[in-house]
Amino acid sequence: MKRELRLTADGSPTLYVPELDETYHSMHGSLQEANHVFIQNGLAFSSADSKKIRILEVGFGTGLNALLSAQFALENQINIEYVGLEAYPVEEEIWKEMNYQDDAEVKVFYTDMMALPFGETHAFDTHFTLYKASFHIQEWSSSKKFDLIYYDAFGPRVQAEMWHKSIFEKLYGVLNEGGVLVTYCAQGQFKRDLKALGFTVDSLPGPPGKREMTRAIKI
Repeated sequence: MKRELRLTADGSPTLYVPELDETYHSMHGSLQEANHVFIQNGLAFSSADSKKIRILEVGFGTGLNALLSAQFALENQINIEYVGLEAYPVEEEIWKEMNYQDDAEVKVFYTDMMALPFGETHAFDTHFTLYKASFHIQEWSSSKKFDLIYYDAFGPRVQAEMWHKSIFEKLYGVLNEGGVLVTYCAQGQFKRDLKALGFTVDSLPGPPGKREMTRAIKI
């Protein structure tokens, strides 16, 4: 899969896939989008009453959501066990060009996180443990359950197979009761499928450039 580096409106980078005519993040701002959807409306919401949380990300991509989650863990003194699924890992020569923050320590952490081999677990500090797996979600299984799922696959327009109801049935099964799934997507059929599976679905204001996003809770 060919990928090209692009800068978004907030100055942060993303990747563009020519064959899909799609970017990994919103061109209005990758940092803005990730913070709004996954951190503010996902992690901050889910960790409000807990100091330990297990996160599954479907679509690890450039590692931005993991980076922001690790920073949140340190700032808020919570422990995160993070599992990132990525069927098409970003090549080293590409992620080495990604620069989300100018802080030297953040750059070192990002490099170490992206360089971690798939299939290995590493505790970066007392607050953040990462395991990366190179699987399609359709082929993946887990004996562990999660408190929060970041669903960050390409949108239904370009990857309809990633939004099939059967996938979210699987994800419902690996969520703890009260567990949360967040995504930038607000497609009507997607939300109807979530409700049919037993999720409580909230349509929330989206990040810049997008009217809505979705947060679903397993009751």
